Parts: sequence; structure tokens; C-alpha cells
Amino acid sequence: MKLIRFGEINKEKPGLLLPDGKRIDVSKFVKDYDEHFFGNQGIEKLNNWLEKNHYSCPVIDNDTRLGPPLMRPSKIVCVGLNYAKHAQESGMDVPEEPVLFFKASSAIIGPYDSITIPKGSEKSDWEVELAVVIGNKASYVSEKDALSHVAGYVLHNDVSERSYQLERSGQWVKGKSCDTFAPIGPFIATPDEIRDPNNLNLWLKLNGEEMQNSNTSDLIFNIQQVVSYISQFMTLLPGDVISTGTPFGVGLGLNPPRYLKDGDIIELGIDGLGVSKQTCKAYK
Repeated sequence: MKLIRFGEINKEKPGLLLPDGKRIDVSKFVKDYDEHFFGNQGIEKLNNWLEKNHYSCPVIDNDTRLGPPLMRPSKIVCVGLNYAKHAQESGMDVPEEPVLFFKASSAIIGPYDSITIPKGSEKSDWEVELAVVIGNKASYVSEKDALSHVAGYVLHNDVSERSYQLERSGQWVKGKSCDTFAPIGPFIATPDEIRDPNNLNLWLKLNGEEMQNSNTSDLIFNIQQVVSYISQFMTLLPGDVISTGTPFGVGLGLNPPRYLKDGDIIELGIDGLGVSKQTCKAYK
């Protein structure tokens, strides 16, 4: 299944994107895609409910806004420098263990919403990433069992303000958590939709120019390793998001560096997870 949420900002309802491209409203069955839904076999129950109720679900107009495909989670955990070439372009060593940092969940926006370049920012940057949505609560999970705790996969633009992240001391979270810095979606694909999360092409274009093009097979630490590793340090709750890192081709790594400006258009995609598109707007 492909889970979507639709409607006005902060008033989204749950829906589904069907294989034929039709979008349907499933709010008669579930209030929202949240921790309770993911942690209580919501996907399986929704699938069973659809068998009898599919044709009675209202169809969503194609002009209706798509929001982030899950309600705000308890946390977004990100993996830094998880592609060797990205570590190289960032001037950092390839890590021996996953580099972890948090991104504020308040940064989440829909896949086609605008990105706000923060007040005074001169080094806002792009990062296409595969993100994982947790299903079953995960604590001290083995790599062997890690994927059984995954509810689905989703496209994420891990927008980053490099001066806040790297030049102002402290932790990376400052450069990762600005409002609108986490466009997610357009949909969450359940595991049956994704044959191998460790072999997906991902790409990003800026104003039509290809900036990033890679494959998750190049991850230093694959999906199973990342889920297991994080669960050794914290409990992952249903609906939590893990963003698994970006490949080379970010603005920081260019010579000279190139950063986002007012009016820039970012388009990005991952095999099986659709395409998102954001316009950058300067803070006013």
C-alpha cells in the first residue's frame, strides 16, 4: 500500500494512493497515521478493511494538497555521512560507526510545500534521502530482525543550513531543524511495495540540473544495520522516522559551494517512492 495524507496544513486526513493513480479517503477507518496506527497492526487491519470497503471510500480530487504522509512522529533520527563519497566531499572521514543526530519533527512539511530559507541564512543546502518509518517498537533489535520493525519507506529532503550545522559549534541539530527543513512524501510505501531498500536509485535536481544521482547499495551502513544500531541507544517508537543519509552532490561539496536561494526549485525522487518538488522562499 501507499499511504498518503491530504488536505489543508494541520488538517490532513489519511488516504491511500492506489495502483491506478486514484487517491481515496480512508478516514472512516482510521483517524490518522500516527503512533497508535503503526503500533497496532494498523496497516494489516486497513488492508483487511479495504477488501470490503474499497469502493465506498470517497475519491480525493487530484488538485487536493498532499501533506506529509504521517502525523508528526516522536522523533526523526538521521544518519550522517552514510555514503563514502558524501563524507569525502564534506571533508570528513568515513565513519567507523553510524553518525547519529536528531532533526526536529516540527520541521516536517508536505512533499510539495515551500521551503523557507531561514532568516539570515546564506548556506542552506539540499539532501535527497531514503527514510524508514518504524512499525513495531524497536529496542535492542538484531540486524536479522530489523526489517520486521519497519512499517514502510518514504522520500525525504534533509534540508540543511551548513553554517548553523558546522560553523556555530554544538551539534548538527541546529542546522537541520529549521521550519520546513523536512519535506517528506509524497507517500509511505509499505515493505511489500519495495523489493530491496538497499538497492534503490535516488536523485535530486536543482532548477532542472541534476545534482545527486546514486543508489542505496552505496550506503556504508545498510537499512538493517542502521535500524539495529539506533535501537541499541534508544527505543524507536511506532511512526518514528529514520533518515538514512545522502549521497554525494550536495551544495557544500561543490567548488565553489552552491547554496539555495529565493526562487530555487528542488525536485527529487527514489525508485518506488515517487517524486517531490519544493520551491525555496526567503524568510520574510
